[in-house]
Amino acid sequence: MHRRLLPANYKWIALSITTIGAFMVSIDATVVILAIPDMLIELRSNLVILIWVVMAYIFASTVLLLSLGRVADIYGRVRLYNIGFAVFTVGSLLCGLSQTDFQLISSRVFQGVGGALMLVNAWAIVTESFPANERGTAMGINSLTFALGSVAGPLLGGFILSVASWRWIFLINLPIGIAGTYFSYRYLQEMSEAQPGERLDPVGILAFSACLFALLFALTQGATMGFTSPLILASLAVFVAALGFFIIWEEEYCCPALDLRLFKSREFNFAIVSATLQSLAVFAVQFLVVFYLQAVRGYSPLTAAFLLLPMPLGLAIAGPLSGRLADRIGARIPASLGLCIQAAGVFWLSTITPFTPYSFIVVGLALTGIGGGMFYSPNTSAAMSASPRGRLGVAAATLATLRNTGMVTSFALALAISAGTLPSAVVEQLFLGTATYLGTATMYAFVAGMETALHVSAFICLLAAGFSFVRGPRPASTAI
Repeated sequence: MHRRLLPANYKWIALSITTIGAFMVSIDATVVILAIPDMLIELRSNLVILIWVVMAYIFASTVLLLSLGRVADIYGRVRLYNIGFAVFTVGSLLCGLSQTDFQLISSRVFQGVGGALMLVNAWAIVTESFPANERGTAMGINSLTFALGSVAGPLLGGFILSVASWRWIFLINLPIGIAGTYFSYRYLQEMSEAQPGERLDPVGILAFSACLFALLFALTQGATMGFTSPLILASLAVFVAALGFFIIWEEEYCCPALDLRLFKSREFNFAIVSATLQSLAVFAVQFLVVFYLQAVRGYSPLTAAFLLLPMPLGLAIAGPLSGRLADRIGARIPASLGLCIQAAGVFWLSTITPFTPYSFIVVGLALTGIGGGMFYSPNTSAAMSASPRGRLGVAAATLATLRNTGMVTSFALALAISAGTLPSAVVEQLFLGTATYLGTATMYAFVAGMETALHVSAFICLLAAGFSFVRGPRPASTAI
């Protein structure tokens, strides 16, 4: 291995470069939400089409994770990460220059491919660069940045829209992307070695991609089209059939896209399950609160996004501290405690009314953020440390895929529960961040629906805490 030839501070160089990439990838998943009304006017499009400006990026950056993780394990993680930075930057430029809605959606797909290349390799590069007894701290910073990016997206988007065209939401990525592409090419060094005889699994990759795309399509479109519509039922049928075929194929193929032996590790399994459930429970909370602040309390989209700041601040404070604690005592206690704190924060938020003071809401937001910060880094470190070095790309892809799937499902589930009693036009306005103040009856209906959705989220958080706790007491620092 090349580790002995690396400079003494290489691990911090690798962490810095991958952290910048993680922040860019996560922030672009949500930064466009407030810009869709302006895009509708300038591109002369319609809402049904432009929703895919948001979803195309999420789909591309999720569906491709597993296949690209396998490619990285074979051909080199640093090489693929560097290509991802370049693809993401070019995709951002194409988005900013788009003249039609279909050009913009296509450019977002291209941008999502670059995002997937960066995301799937970042955790693997950090895992290889840091010794096991420092990995929690490193993952704390990297995972924290990814979580902060999703929260910061609406804030950054609202600020840019207040001073410039929506195109600058994408063009602002260019200087950062160019610098990141250069630094990753110049300073990151390949530490992985391909195993002899390894090759790709195109059939498995295609089956998994079809399976995940069908599931994500059904979950995201079912809230508006109805889960009993023929198209949604057909999508769910494709998901079940493709998943069954994928599992059978992977068990028989010599070089599977997803090495099922990863799931022989108890620590890896429960880290994956906990991450998926946590993502399912919490991702939509920030959006529900933003919707509440806009449609119930009457704040502007940008003001509502700023009022959400206690959540990312809690993440920023707790993330590195919990990572350092996990390096000493293992992941089980800080990760499980973090999930319990998140459950308490989400339940606290479920008690708000149309007239609750903001000071009360701050407590729930802060608890939710602190709990998330305590969970992310120990759990990610535990999952990656429990994975064989030759399968770090696939391990990271599996974790990221299931986490992203949980995020998308969380949004669809929470929106379906909380807005189920609202007219479809109001639901669309809430999603876009353009809803004005709701009438009294509709306002109380939304708050009641939000309460139910948050109760479900709190319960799922506690369920995730249970899975996290039973992973076993082995300290993360003893992992490979």
